[in-house]
Amino acid sequence: MSAKAKGATLAAAPKLSASESPWAQARRRFFAGRQGPWGLRILGFIVLFVIVGPFISPYDRFSVPTPSEFVFLGRPPSFEHIFGETAQLQLDVFMLTVNGGRGSLLIGFISAIGGITIGTLVGIISGYFGGKLDGFLMRLVDVFLAIPSLFVIIVGARIISELGGTGLMTVIIVFVAFGWMGTARLVRGQVLALREMEFIEAARALGVSPVRIALRHVLPNAIGPVVVSFPFAVGGAIIGEAFISYLGFGVSPLSPTWGNMLSNSQQFFLQGNWWWVGFPGLFIVLTALSVNMIGDALRESLEPEGRRS
Repeated sequence: MSAKAKGATLAAAPKLSASESPWAQARRRFFAGRQGPWGLRILGFIVLFVIVGPFISPYDRFSVPTPSEFVFLGRPPSFEHIFGETAQLQLDVFMLTVNGGRGSLLIGFISAIGGITIGTLVGIISGYFGGKLDGFLMRLVDVFLAIPSLFVIIVGARIISELGGTGLMTVIIVFVAFGWMGTARLVRGQVLALREMEFIEAARALGVSPVRIALRHVLPNAIGPVVVSFPFAVGGAIIGEAFISYLGFGVSPLSPTWGNMLSNSQQFFLQGNWWWVGFPGLFIVLTALSVNMIGDALRESLEPEGRRS
């Protein structure tokens, strides 16, 4: 790199104060870049869209036109239906996309929060206390990793749908049950490196209880990788739900998500009904893009200066 280019890079980098905490420095680096703020803007727009959408449309997701207006393939976007109408029942695609976004975001965020919370607790307990408890928890992680989670999700959603349920909570529960193992291993590795450091030894020498050390001293210093993994977990759950719904084993159409909108529309896509596929697909892509941008920005902002060069 030339001296001129290096100077431009240094000029663009955020000025960090030595008196700032590591978290304050990370926050400054996050908002000084482009990926993080743009990812937040895109995700904020999507959240605002699914919240405000019902208030700006005269239709709801169950509005069915009279039989005289029936069109087999639905209608493309127009001033009346800005996202078009579906085939068959001719439901408003805008309202389906709004309500589907609520379901998909609910699955994504709750699954990520639940999985990361369980994984963090297991990782801290396993890494800090060690011994037989560590061995037992890591073998438990291996067992869960050996179970085909996709098969469990499909079977669980099918059973709930046969019993009359929507499958929404089933998908969330199974995503949480099979989404904590990676976080547990990641946190355990961080804790193993932290528990022998001087400030932890000093806390032990002062008689601080192991639980207090784990929660007050180890957890805050091991939370960085957890924060980074959260956006990726959200995106993974949303894409995972879309995948199983596309196969016809996800959430019931009575509780729309972007995934089951794709499933319901696939037979009409080749006949020209692109809007029923296009709009929920676009929002899946935008959501996955935004959370990945946020995750990448968090990873870069939380890395030490020496590793970011």
